[in-house]
Amino acid sequence: MDKEVLVDMIINTALEKLPGFKDVWEKHIYLENKKVLIVGFREEDKFNKEDPGEEVIRSYYWYWELRDTVTWEILDENQEKDFVFCESDMGGWSDQDRVEDIVGDISEAEVCTWSDQDFIEDIAHDIADEVLGWL
Repeated sequence: MDKEVLVDMIINTALEKLPGFKDVWEKHIYLENKKVLIVGFREEDKFNKEDPGEEVIRSYYWYWELRDTVTWEILDENQEKDFVFCESDMGGWSDQDRVEDIVGDISEAEVCTWSDQDFIEDIAHDIADEVLGWL
């Protein structure tokens, strides 16, 4: 498989939220030879209690798995949390809304200094390199 084709599939396949209480999103990319690449992100476990009205920082990590489409067996996976990002939320206002209107003019980069892989475009080539090695 051509790397750029795989990168395009990784970027352009829609993410879907998995059912349940956890914040987990995945995209399923069906490949040849009865294999599916699952690329997703999930919220890391929280150790701090959330206080109402206080800013909450949620940390997420990207993962990917290669599975057999018939048996759903994991053939290869990367759950190493090498690529992480975070989002902030304050009293129901998320960083996509108007947090700045509540807490002042801040950027998410100032709050989430370790967060530099927010978008799939940032890591798609890394994922493709590893997956092509598995194939």
